[in-house]
Amino acid sequence: MGIIIKTKLFRKLARVSVIIVGLYFIFNAFLLHNTTPNPPPTPNEKLSPTPTPTIQLFKVTRVIDGDTIVLENKKIVRYIGVDTPEIKSKTDSACYAQEAKLANEKLVLEKMVRLEKDVSETDIYKRLLRYVYVDNPSTSSGQVVFVNEYLVKEGYALLATYPPDVKYQPIFQKALTYARENNKGLWNENVCKDTK
Repeated sequence: MGIIIKTKLFRKLARVSVIIVGLYFIFNAFLLHNTTPNPPPTPNEKLSPTPTPTIQLFKVTRVIDGDTIVLENKKIVRYIGVDTPEIKSKTDSACYAQEAKLANEKLVLEKMVRLEKDVSETDIYKRLLRYVYVDNPSTSSGQVVFVNEYLVKEGYALLATYPPDVKYQPIFQKALTYARENNKGLWNENVCKDTK
């Protein structure tokens, strides 16, 4: 008889647990559905150390190399997902490093760029990690250039995927395939043939 009472009690507790878990999920779904997102940042808003803003607008005052820039507020930005050849000094650079830097300068130097954060705020060198967008100066239609993708697609950069910042990795992979298939930049057999 004691076993029957314990079994009935166990069943009642199990039903109550299922109801509580169900209510928990319904309540959370209700909260997610009824919360309002943060308003978008204003164009003049400065970079904050908190990860809340996702897109911000800044002027580029200096291009360090093909994948690194300096903003008007003196912050250094490293492009997410891409890696261009390194410039070691004015006289010592990896093959195609100067071409990558010039392409980057042509795109962004002295222009307003939009910055988008992925997951990480900075890298180990305290540089901001961002996706970078700039208005295309050759069109009046308001077309925007996704700088990170452009550098890969035109053969100035390779992929550099570091989780958790992988939001646009499929786009970069597609751009890399395009660059290879069309012998763009670093993929051109006549580029860097003395160093291969």
